[in-house]
Amino acid sequence: MDHEAHIHQHGTHEHQHEAPAAPTATWAVAVQATLHCLTGCAIGEVLGMVIGTALGWGNLPTTVLAIVLAFFFGYSLTLRGVLKTGMGFRAALRVALAADTLSIAVMELIDNGVIVLWPDAMDAKLTDLLFWASLAISLAIAFVVTVPVNKWMIGRGKGHAVVHQHHGH
Repeated sequence: MDHEAHIHQHGTHEHQHEAPAAPTATWAVAVQATLHCLTGCAIGEVLGMVIGTALGWGNLPTTVLAIVLAFFFGYSLTLRGVLKTGMGFRAALRVALAADTLSIAVMELIDNGVIVLWPDAMDAKLTDLLFWASLAISLAIAFVVTVPVNKWMIGRGKGHAVVHQHHGH
C-alpha cells in the first residue's frame, strides 16, 4: 500500500502532499482544454443533430437536443476524469460544472450560430454533404473562438485549471 493510500485509509490528516499547481495559461494548455471540450460538444452535437434529423424533428427541437447532449457529453468526459481521482460524485460534478460551463456555452453559441446563419444548413438532411460540411466547419470555427476563452479562464485559475488542481494533468 502506498503512503498516500495508507494515510487515506487511516484517516490521518497529514498534509505531506500539496495540491498540484494550476497549469500555466499557455496556448498549448488552452488548445488541450478546448480539444477536450470539443470532443464532448462534438459527440453531443452530432448525436443530437442526427437523432433530430432522422426523426424528422423541426429545427428548434433538434437544435435544443443537440445543445443538451453537447453539455451532457462535455460534462461527462470531465466528470469521468475527476471521478478517477477518487473524488465523490457531488464534488466531482461541481468541478466539472466549474471547468466546462463557459467553454461549452461559447462553443455551442458559435457552433449553432454558424449553422443557423449558413444558408440552407438548417434544412439539410443526413444524406446531404451540406449537413456534414456545415457541422464540421461550424465546430472548427467554434474551436478557434473558444481557445482564447479557455486561455483567459485558465490564466485566472478558472475553467480547466480547476480540473488540473484535482488531478494534475
